[in-house]
Amino acid sequence: MEKDKVNSAILIVLIAGIFWSFGAYVVRWIEDARSVPWQYLFFRGSTIFILINIYLFLKEGKSFTNNYKNIGSSGIIGGVALGCAMMCFIWSITHTTAAVTLLMLAAMPFMTAILGYVFLKEKVSTITFTSIVVAAIGIIFMAFTSRYVGTLFGLAIGLLSSFGFSIFSVSLRWKKNTPTFTTVAVAGFFCATFSFIVLMFNDTEFFTTFRNSSLSALHGSLVCAGMILYSIGSKHLPAADLTLLSLTEVLGGIFWVWVPFMGINEIPSTNTIIGGSIITFALLFYSLNTKRNRRFIGLN
Repeated sequence: MEKDKVNSAILIVLIAGIFWSFGAYVVRWIEDARSVPWQYLFFRGSTIFILINIYLFLKEGKSFTNNYKNIGSSGIIGGVALGCAMMCFIWSITHTTAAVTLLMLAAMPFMTAILGYVFLKEKVSTITFTSIVVAAIGIIFMAFTSRYVGTLFGLAIGLLSSFGFSIFSVSLRWKKNTPTFTTVAVAGFFCATFSFIVLMFNDTEFFTTFRNSSLSALHGSLVCAGMILYSIGSKHLPAADLTLLSLTEVLGGIFWVWVPFMGINEIPSTNTIIGGSIITFALLFYSLNTKRNRRFIGLN
């Protein structure tokens, strides 16, 4: 019975990763993406906030509002960090290739390990330290071989996005009773509110095209669907196995925008492939060798 639960959990978590992997593909269909990031983020954040609260209501009834009373400082910090990570993701992927952005997100486990060491006094094993060094080499290689300023900017913002996700992950480990889904709802609310303020302050057109609004809502729905499935599967899998989910999301996202019949045909550069392969190797090495009980949550 336990083996069946584990096998089912693996499938569920892989499906969650596939849902998240379509995020980059959806963004690539935005019309004039660089001119409408705040409109896109407003609708995406609003969708996440609404859908997560609907899920909590169906799951817990009216009592789900108590989660907001118990969210505490860790939930607020995690929610704001996750909201910033969501915003950085859009800014990154609209200024560089999907491969560069997604591979920067693959650095999340290593950033989380460093933050866990600094703020939670969690030990960093030799395997983890080795993986961090190898991943850093891959990131540095990609940074120094970026020919265009826009690509380098996208890479840097991608790293900031990964940093935000890592803060979110550490905030959940800081206080284990922090309501995860409510923290994600706070992230959606923060993202939507901040975008709304920017749009109002700049007196920018609030509504974009129907297509862009639909894509942003779809992206938010993919995030929520993946999060729900991930939470179900994570109850039956060790944390080291969950870290491999990053590869499902990252490699899947790169594949969808590359494969010609999907309509984007965005081919990663040779340098991106080399640097990305180094990062992927580091993540595989970390995931297959670590024995530590670490819960890792990665959202786009």
